[in-house]
Amino acid sequence: MKISDIMKENAIFTGLKAGSKRNLLQDLAQKAAEITGINERTIFDALLERENLGTTGFGSGTALPHARLENLDKIYGFFAKLETPINYEAVDNKPVDLVFMLLSPDSSGADHLTALAQISRLLKDENTCEKLRSTNNREELYALLNN
Repeated sequence: MKISDIMKENAIFTGLKAGSKRNLLQDLAQKAAEITGINERTIFDALLERENLGTTGFGSGTALPHARLENLDKIYGFFAKLETPINYEAVDNKPVDLVFMLLSPDSSGADHLTALAQISRLLKDENTCEKLRSTNNREELYALLNN
């Protein structure tokens, strides 16, 4: 599975201003609703439910919020670059500024886990994260995410 299989360029957001983790998840849910056609509140509630199990902020300024949803037709990826890092309750307690959100159908099973693993590897690569932080150009970000 490639990132381009689950994400299009219109699912990249830069300069996001979120004062908190909750605000960020609300903003992302709203943007995802426009692309997926799924109710914004449904997305937000699913993301929050997953966060309540344990943080998806896994260190070095990155987070991978994710959820499974009924009525979703395929896996969707979204990338957000925050204007200012926020407290995300990450495992290393460092603020987060790079966020990749994954939404999958309830029935996606192994595909959901494969996508999570691939995105996790991408966000754990310090060199890639450094490059992602160095640009706000959507095309460049898309190319970096798909490299």
